[in-house]
Amino acid sequence: MRARLRKLWQSRSPRDRVVIVLLAVVVAAVLYVWLVQSAARARVNLGASVSALRAQALAFDRDATELARVRAVRVPPPPQGDLRAQVQSQLAGAGLAGGLLRIDATDANHVQVVFGSVAFADWLAWVTALQAQYIRLETVRVEALTTPGLVGITATFARATPP
Repeated sequence: MRARLRKLWQSRSPRDRVVIVLLAVVVAAVLYVWLVQSAARARVNLGASVSALRAQALAFDRDATELARVRAVRVPPPPQGDLRAQVQSQLAGAGLAGGLLRIDATDANHVQVVFGSVAFADWLAWVTALQAQYIRLETVRVEALTTPGLVGITATFARATPP
C-alpha cells in the first residue's frame, strides 16, 4: 500500500505536489480552527453548567444539614388524657368560647365541636394551635354568615400521632 501511494505521489508533477500539499495544509488549518472554536464554546457552556451545579450542590448540602438538624430534634410525646378537656381549654385561650354551641366527645380520640358564629381567622389560628399539640382536624363544614368574616362551623378533631 505504501509503495502504491509513493508511486502515485511520484507520478505527479512537482507543481501538482505543491498544490496538493498547500491544499492539505489549508484544510488541516481550517479543521484545527474549527476544532478549537468548538472546544472553546463547549468550555464556556460547561463552565456555566459547573457553576450552576456547584450552587445546586451547596443548596443540597444546606438542605441535608437542615434535615439532619430537624430529625435530631426530639419530638415531645402527644399529651394524653381527656381530648374533650384539652380542646375546651384551648377554646378558652383562643377567645372562641363565646361562639361555642356544643362540644361532644364521640370516643376517646375524637371530639366534635359546633360553633354558631366565630371569626374565621380566629378559628384558623385555633386549629393551628391544636395541631401543635397533636390534635388534628379530621372533618369540617364551614358556613358563611351574613356578617363578613364570621362563619358557622361544625368540626371533628382527632388525637394525632407524632411524626
